[in-house]
Amino acid sequence: VNRIGDFAFMLGMFLIFREFGSLTFSTVMDSASSLAPGNSTMFWITLLLFIGATGKSAQIPLFVWLPDAMAGLTPVSALIHAATMVTAGVYMVARNSLLYALAPDTMMIVAVIGALTAIVAASIGLAQNDIKKVLAYSTVSQLGYMFLAMGVGAFTAGIFHVMTHAFFKACLFLGSGSVIHAMHEEQDIRKMGGLGTVMPKTYYTFLISSFAIAGFPPLSGFFSKDEILWSAFSQGSVLLWAVGALAALMTAFYMFRMVTLT
Repeated sequence: VNRIGDFAFMLGMFLIFREFGSLTFSTVMDSASSLAPGNSTMFWITLLLFIGATGKSAQIPLFVWLPDAMAGLTPVSALIHAATMVTAGVYMVARNSLLYALAPDTMMIVAVIGALTAIVAASIGLAQNDIKKVLAYSTVSQLGYMFLAMGVGAFTAGIFHVMTHAFFKACLFLGSGSVIHAMHEEQDIRKMGGLGTVMPKTYYTFLISSFAIAGFPPLSGFFSKDEILWSAFSQGSVLLWAVGALAALMTAFYMFRMVTLT
């Protein structure tokens, strides 16, 4: 899966070098600022870079690797699947926002793929019974949100969601690790229940993080999700906003299904 994304990303880099004679940010951005929007070369550059991002940041159709990567240690999952690794693609698109602004067709593709990923991953998360798989699909869904923000030009809102997501998702992963450890390496939420009374610290921190990811005010997830949905509504389309809003409802449902069962 990563080879496909990496191959496209390298082609995008080759195209940038052919077009601008450099891979240095300042040089490329200075040269790109004089180009007119709708340039066909920019379309291919940004599209190929985005395919690289779909591999790294687990977007449709290259998202299948991330839930399998949950076999790793839970603190590692908390670090790379919440904060650092999978959000690199989102950061890359935001960092190249000038190039993406010159390719409105690519922006539309990014928004549509992001919205689709958000809702498809959320629907898969509804049916998972492994505590870490629920969180894995939740990560894929939230990354879809971030790309939806990028696609409608809300780069600041997207990076804001990267930041808020890092904190509540890391807390959720560490909470799930605490539960798995207490249950002697059992990860099936159907075999759990009533752990809140015996693990109160884990329960309350997990609950607060669940409220945050569900977008419950006044927690951080509310502000970043609301900003993205508002941007999609005002700059994108009503359809993108509706898909995002439905994915947000599904997020609340699968998170509290997990909390209740555990």
